Amino acid sequence: MLNIKTGPNNCMQTLLHYFLHLVFPLGIAWMFFNKEWKKAYLILLLTMLVDLDHLLASPIFDADRCSINFHPLHSYYAMVFYVGLLFLRKPFRILGIGLLFHMFTDLMDCLLTYQNCKDCLAASPALDVLELISRW
Repeated sequence: MLNIKTGPNNCMQTLLHYFLHLVFPLGIAWMFFNKEWKKAYLILLLTMLVDLDHLLASPIFDADRCSINFHPLHSYYAMVFYVGLLFLRKPFRILGIGLLFHMFTDLMDCLLTYQNCKDCLAASPALDVLELISRW
């Protein structure tokens, strides 16, 4: 069953989520890879393919699920690998930036969900991280 939340907070959360996934990477590409910004932006957009791991979950989409450490390509182990990509040459460095920014975006989404409904993420594998960040 598809669970889509409604309301002004959730609308803003959805807009922020997709802004960070689709528009903000354009700024990253232009700012840090000015000469090759189009290529860099395309690579950053291709990192959205990391969400293919959502197909392994049932349901595929759940508005009350935090992707962080739930899906295999959103796991802490995968994130360590993404950090390692930062130390390689382009285009791997750009991939690392894109994948880590994708994780950051998903983490922000989890934090906003947690802020609005702590019980919604009570069983989340990232609950400890969400609680830690929320205390800051």
